[in-house]
Amino acid sequence: MDKDIEEFEKRLGYKFKNKELCLTALTHTSYANENRCVSYERLEFLGDAVLQMLTSKYIYKNYPDFPEGKMSRLRANIVCEETLCRIAEKIGIDKAARLGRGEEMTGGRQRPSILADMVEAVLAAVYLDAGIEKAENIIFDAYGHIIEAAAQGKLNTDYKTQLQEKLQAEGEKPEYTVVDEVGPAHDKTFTTIVSAGGKLLGRGSGKSKQEAQQQAAKAALEIVKG
Repeated sequence: MDKDIEEFEKRLGYKFKNKELCLTALTHTSYANENRCVSYERLEFLGDAVLQMLTSKYIYKNYPDFPEGKMSRLRANIVCEETLCRIAEKIGIDKAARLGRGEEMTGGRQRPSILADMVEAVLAAVYLDAGIEKAENIIFDAYGHIIEAAAQGKLNTDYKTQLQEKLQAEGEKPEYTVVDEVGPAHDKTFTTIVSAGGKLLGRGSGKSKQEAQQQAAKAALEIVKG
């Protein structure tokens, strides 16, 4: 695990003095329950507040002409799940996350809610380890281009639409099929595949059929764009 943490720190651009903080930020509740350790949930709680404060400061400084209502809408766009998932991908949270066996098998490493929560937890861990200035540097200096794109409404969150437009240009149409459902009725995880022209393009999992379709479309886009 030490090597995994070192690799994560390189991508994050920060070396933790307290490695346990980093480990905790990357520990999902499913792993914590199986291994009797602490999950990221408390750090996520703190990280949410840190992110809100730093984002508010960023908007206040960089958009001096915006009224309060527009500032609030802009902040919501910046701290949304999609923006945090983009940051999670950049710093490799999907690779470093510690997940329980069940979560691992059902696509937890690609689940937007987990990735977004862990970004907030990592931000809190940096804040506790080095202070607010370092946390601000991490979130804005290193990934400011993602933040700015979100602020300007340039992040397209609808992978299904992107895939459909891409395939239509080639005379194809995506077809989605649910291939698995696991868990109790109140907490199901769906697995969906997407295909076109009889060819499998992608697979994705989620807590709703819509989320599973979006994740399948995201996987397919990597193929058709590649």
